[in-house]
Amino acid sequence: MCQKQNNKRLWLKASLDPLWDSEPRAFSEARNSILPNFAPNIKGAVKKMEITSTLATGDDKTIQITFTVPYTLVKEAQEKVVTQYAKETEIPGFRKGKAPAEKIREKIPQSTLIEKSLAKILPEALSQTITKNKIRPAIYPKFELVSAKENEDWQIRAVTCELPEVILGDYKGAINSIIRLKDMPKEEKEQKIIKTLLETQKINLPQLLITEEVDSRLSSLLARVEKLGLTLEGYLGSIGKNPKSLRKEYEIQSRNTIALELILNQIAKDQKISATEAQINDAIKAASADPKLVEKLENPDQKRLIGGVLTRRATLDYLVSLL
Repeated sequence: MCQKQNNKRLWLKASLDPLWDSEPRAFSEARNSILPNFAPNIKGAVKKMEITSTLATGDDKTIQITFTVPYTLVKEAQEKVVTQYAKETEIPGFRKGKAPAEKIREKIPQSTLIEKSLAKILPEALSQTITKNKIRPAIYPKFELVSAKENEDWQIRAVTCELPEVILGDYKGAINSIIRLKDMPKEEKEQKIIKTLLETQKINLPQLLITEEVDSRLSSLLARVEKLGLTLEGYLGSIGKNPKSLRKEYEIQSRNTIALELILNQIAKDQKISATEAQINDAIKAASADPKLVEKLENPDQKRLIGGVLTRRATLDYLVSLL
């Protein structure tokens, strides 16, 4: 349930403000880091491609792509995998790199051969499908091998999702209806505004997006628990929870966090609020005590994410000013 995932999304777990300590990984900037990772290293791959795909889109923006890969392409990819392994595999009775292909193939686990072969085929096919259908994936697709029979075309399913369109209701009116108390602290105003936005601005979030965030949080928790030398079951028992109740709690948190980000992003567009380059640089300088962190944050993708965090912070400040 809590296995670590290789999530492609670049993200910032900001400590600029407690509100953003749990920024979801599956945020809109994800699509900026997805397409470049699909670029293949196989020369002439586009010309050889005869892969077909069918697309199905759900009401919640979940997208399912089913690829049919001609077996001739599968066989070519497998031969390339075997050739690569042959260079490093030692077979008794043969010099390194000189063993027959069939001997090398016997040494490669079937699951590895399938994985490595598809890695040579799918990136370009996926990139073309995304471009052709103008898909803007919010998370890296999850792949499932549907059919992989010998001498038959293979079928692979990829599932991803897009971010839902956010149509704002009368958020100003909703905020103005909040009961004001004398000398209400800013933090309390923020929490009331957040609660009001989540209650009045409805968004149909893809379940896949929520699940991705929940899994990410569980993986992070598992890593922290393991560092303490504890088991997840033991830790949860000590705080009176179980895996099922924790996942339900994380699902509610994830749904609210993602929805809040999307709402604040849309309000920022509505009010033309955005972080300046100077503000982004100042935020990076604030982390100057850790040179490695500064170097990481100077990355253009990370700077874009920092800008998003600062913009949402400024948007919330704007909403507070309405009270």
